[in-house]
Formats: sequence, structure tokens, C-alpha cells
Amino acid sequence: MQFLHNSLVELITQTSTNLPPDVRVAMSSAGVHETPHTQASQALNIIFSNVDMAADDAGPICQDTGMPTFYVHTPMGVNQIAIRKAIRAAVAEATRLGKLRPNSVDSITGKNSGDNLGPGTPVIHFEQWEEGEVEIKLILKGGGCENKNIQYSLPANLERLGRADRNLEGVRKCLLHAVWQAQGQGCAPGALGVCIGSDRAHGYDVAKEQLFRTLEDVNPDVRLAELEARVMAEANELGVGAMGFGGRVSLIGCKIAAANRLPASFFVSVAYECWAFRRLGVRLDAENGAITKWLYRDPSRPLERMTRGEGFPLTGREIVLTAPLTDEMVRSLKVGDVVLIRGEMYTGRDAVHAYLMKNPPPVDLNGAVLYHCGPVMLEQGGKWTVKAAGPTTSIREEPYQADVIGRYGVRAVIGKGGMGPKTLAALKEHGAVYLNGIGGAAQYYARTVEEVLDVNLIDFGIPEAMWHLRVNNFPAIVTMDAHGNSLHAEVEKETAEELEKLQPA
Repeated sequence: MQFLHNSLVELITQTSTNLPPDVRVAMSSAGVHETPHTQASQALNIIFSNVDMAADDAGPICQDTGMPTFYVHTPMGVNQIAIRKAIRAAVAEATRLGKLRPNSVDSITGKNSGDNLGPGTPVIHFEQWEEGEVEIKLILKGGGCENKNIQYSLPANLERLGRADRNLEGVRKCLLHAVWQAQGQGCAPGALGVCIGSDRAHGYDVAKEQLFRTLEDVNPDVRLAELEARVMAEANELGVGAMGFGGRVSLIGCKIAAANRLPASFFVSVAYECWAFRRLGVRLDAENGAITKWLYRDPSRPLERMTRGEGFPLTGREIVLTAPLTDEMVRSLKVGDVVLIRGEMYTGRDAVHAYLMKNPPPVDLNGAVLYHCGPVMLEQGGKWTVKAAGPTTSIREEPYQADVIGRYGVRAVIGKGGMGPKTLAALKEHGAVYLNGIGGAAQYYARTVEEVLDVNLIDFGIPEAMWHLRVNNFPAIVTMDAHGNSLHAEVEKETAEELEKLQPA
């Protein structure tokens, strides 16, 4: 198959950098329905700009390119071993080119392989079929939304919704709960892939497979079609909104399958997908591996640009922050303020925070801005370049963040999805703020980076290293301030009340 390698690299590149048309339509509709000049509207404007930037420069839409998962159909007689080797080689090449972030980490040692290869990565599912061509579909589902996957075992008692029984009404309650519990940590507005039944392991597989359905299709099972439509309508009454800021659109898709189960078990498995819904597919000539057809997209038709006007228009009311930040500056901020960060900041994710609990930082963090980000970086001629740099989900750092703030004097933390009560208390005690960036907007934020000044703890791997960046006009919203206020807690409370109203009378 002389063309197979190039075909697979192109599939990976297009999946990572070019949002599918059906997702573009759904997100555009979300923008139309959102209230103008709200925080959710601002988030959508940045998202739309980011989608266009990614397509223009063939850069990753989101820096978290997830666990590459391939579904392969082959005719009888096609060598699946050769295809597996070709997929692995293409994944390594796409990683080298900066289309994928090196995400494959040894679960025992924590060492990053650097090329996205290792035991279990990438994930490849093979199935034989009667067609004459090879079909390969790929989904890149990031860790933030992957962490919001959820599985229910019915009957169950659900917060605010009461008992969920072993019927479609019980399933409906589970799916509404799934949307509610994701909040902004799953980069709303999201989509649900759902499996009713099966066993625990296979239920999640079937749920993820549902994400390969287009958002506009209609379930052939009338009962499931009605349930999908109802969940869509009711989920968008919750008010979670874009990035969990509150708003009119919380869900852009709901796709449900049913699989037979054991009498003793009734699982509802939910694969939660973020707005950066990256999945594409190709048909390949079985003899030479050349692409004969694209799935989900028509390359001959130009995509409409999503950016409206300036993308993220400045009002003049934005507050400029330049590190090192002072106590006075930080305590003057309040929830809802839009800030523009200029000057220096440091990235720090899971490995950095765990390191700082036992070791002093390799840099001075007093008054610093700490960014929860695992960027895509390329080194060329001894100089590092940022290829993608959006925020990661912050709640993972909740066990560490208060201590890091208190010990080292960090004044601003940037991430997405908010943090918990321990961090909120530390912000108030020590004079610091939490700034919410727009999840998935990796190209938008990469363009605010003027220079990579240095890197520390590179042994942790590119995503987990501590990058020293100089930025200009990096936008974010204060969602947790130094006075004990949290937008995330407010939205969670308000949406919980709306969730409770969706119980049947």
C-alpha cells in the first residue's frame, strides 16, 4: 500500500485541525441562540475565531489531542497487521509534525514516550466487512471531556432527580444528570454518546461509537429518537452554557444506542464529548491505500468561516494584568471582570503541582501567573515554538493548589472549569484569583505567546513541563476572586435548581 502512510497522516492532520461541518453548524446555531454580550457569548466568539485559525494554519484545534482512537473496517484478505503498523507510524509522524501532542504516558513510571506510542496507544479497533474498500474513522477525544464520562447502574438515586428506575425515564434522568455534572469542566456545549445496557466495559465502547453519528441524523429506533430529542431540549433548559459560564446552549448532540444486557445489570454508559468534537474518516483503495472518499466532509466545498466580526472585540473596560501581581491589584478584581494578561507567566499541570508539594519551584513564583496548560511545542533550531496552548481542566489540581498558592505566593491561576472550596479559601486568605480561559481555544491562545523564554522540568515531558512564556493580551474572565466569590459555584447551584424542575410531576 504505497499511499497508506500519507493517507493516514492526512487523516490525523485534518481530524486534529479541521472541525467537521456538522459540528460547525451546531456550534454556529449555539452562537445564534446565545444572548449577546454575555460571558457565554464571549466564550463562543473566541471558540469561533479559534476554529478558523486552526483550519487556516493546520494547527491543532485543542492542544489536548486526546487518545487517538481508530475504528477500521477491512475487506477479507487485507493485512490488518500491516495496517496497524502503518497507523502507529502515522501517529508518530503526526506527533513529530506537531499535529498531535505527545500524550502517551507510562502508567507506572509517568514517563512520556514522546511519540504517542506505547502499550494501548493508539487505540485501534478492527472489524471485517463485505465492502471492497478499507474504511478508517478516527476520533480525538481530550482528557477534559474524557474525565466527565460517567456510568450509571440502575436503579439509582440521583442528586436533584430522585430515583432513576430501569426504564427510559430512568435513562433520561441519567443523561440530564450527566450534562449537569460536566459543567464547564467538559468544555460545554458538549455532546453525549450513550449506551443503554451491555456490560460495564463494552457499554463505554458502544457509547463512544455513537459519537461517530452525525449530529443531524435521526435514530432509526423511534423510541430512542424521541428520547434523544427530549434530552436535547431539556438539557438546554439547564443553563450550564458555554464553558459553564451560564447560557442557553449546553448540549449540541445526544446519540443513544441500546445493547442487550444481563438480567442483573442495567448500565447507562455516557461518553461526554466537548465542543472541540474532532472526528473524521476516510475510505481507502484496498490495493494502494490512497484516499478515495472523505467521510463527514467534502474537501471540494469551502467551509464557511465561523468568526463573527472581530472575534473577541475589546470594549476598553478590560483590566490589564502584568506580573508580578500585587495584593492590591488582585483584591481589586471581582467575579465577571475580563482581564488581559501581558508579560510573563508559567505553565504548570499535574506533574508540576505534585512536584511543588515536595520540592521548591525552579523559578520565583511570588506574584506570578500560573497557567494550567499542557501546550503543543516544537523545537526548531534550538528554539521552542508554541503550536497550541489552551487551558486544561483545573479541578485535578484541587488537592495541591491551595498549598502552592500559600507557600510560593502565586497571585493568579488560569485554567478552565473552576476549582473547589479549598482553593477558593486560599484565594481569599492569600490574595489570589482564578481566571477562566476558554477550553479548546488552543490556536487563539498560542497567538498571544510572543516568546518562549525558558523551560524547566522538561523530564516530565512536553505537556507536563514548566514553560516560561511571554504573552500579550491573553484574555480570561475572573470566575473566582479574592473575596470568596465563585461563578462556578453559583452556576452549579442555579443549574441544580433547574435540574430539579425536570422531574416528572
